[in-house]
Amino acid sequence: SASSSSYVREAYHSGSWYDSDPAALDNTLSSFLQDAQHDDEKNDLGIGSSMMNGKKSSPPSSEPRNPMPRGIIAPHAGYSYSGSTAAYAYAALGEALTLHHKAHNTRTRTTSSTDTFTVIVLHPSHHVYLDGCALSNATEIQTPLGNLAVDSDLRTELLQQRKGGLQFQSMTQSVDEKEHSGEMQYPYIAKIVMDHHRRVMDANPKERDQLQIRVRVLPIMVGGISTEKEQIYGNLLAPYLARDNVFTVVSSDFCHWGKRFGYSPTSPPDHIKKPHSVTEIHQYIEWMDRLGMDEIANQEPGAFAKYIRLYKNTICGRHPISVYLWALKKNQECGSENVNVAFVKYAQSSRVFESHDSSVSYASAVVHRVD
Repeated sequence: SASSSSYVREAYHSGSWYDSDPAALDNTLSSFLQDAQHDDEKNDLGIGSSMMNGKKSSPPSSEPRNPMPRGIIAPHAGYSYSGSTAAYAYAALGEALTLHHKAHNTRTRTTSSTDTFTVIVLHPSHHVYLDGCALSNATEIQTPLGNLAVDSDLRTELLQQRKGGLQFQSMTQSVDEKEHSGEMQYPYIAKIVMDHHRRVMDANPKERDQLQIRVRVLPIMVGGISTEKEQIYGNLLAPYLARDNVFTVVSSDFCHWGKRFGYSPTSPPDHIKKPHSVTEIHQYIEWMDRLGMDEIANQEPGAFAKYIRLYKNTICGRHPISVYLWALKKNQECGSENVNVAFVKYAQSSRVFESHDSSVSYASAVVHRVD
């Protein structure tokens, strides 16, 4: 039952952060996704690399040919800045829908049941102080590529959860709409879903009704919470994130470097030495970002928290990332799911050489289930 304060979330940043024209936006996202796919294919053949340092983490060979993608970390700047980096992550959502669809149709050959699939979006809060986590109270989310339905059943379940004195709150419409870090994920999700449905219909024009997956989303704003609270919320979310029909999108940019961000270190804190090869500022930024990315890939929420305290790196989605890492750890510990986290793309908005320059870093990661 929708509460009296439910709303349709408007595409508040469309026309400024991304194109409001559906055809133009579709073309932009299509070309980002094609470029990323082409780059990945080159890498599979061992030609070139999408990573600036020539390393690309590949899953161990013991894994099945098509491990199930379970989540992604993706940036949330304007598409002209970070849309190309995000594409490296979003291909995994398309893969997850395809694999999920195949599995569902194998199970339900005889019945025409609708299959549901939910994308949880964990995003930070840039504008309001929030000492906790708040769920979107929208019934649907508008994007120029079509609206996304919100999973109100899952929202109701989460609102009933309590742990360590903590529970989920609800966002107001204006807080929800003004926050861009969730919104920059929605057109990408809509695009991937739309392309998936098109592929299914092209392949099975006769059976289109019984073959559809009904995709819904649930945005969760993660406030500037303590490590202790990150762990509690991670534990609360863990069983939901482990569900087969739930996929997680974690929204974060990486280092915001420059005087305008109030953050411009050029060497590591304390006793730590940077590698000799790191001479330019942009190299230092990448080296520092990658230290944090390594802790994320190692699924070490405690070590990631320590890294943030030590380097004070301005990773704006550090709280959503931490909540996610605690959930992954919990699921691993209780035997419900093991995953592999691999960064597949890193980029900077510009290369910093001088102290008066500035840049924002973007990184995309893909999370796969490991048997």
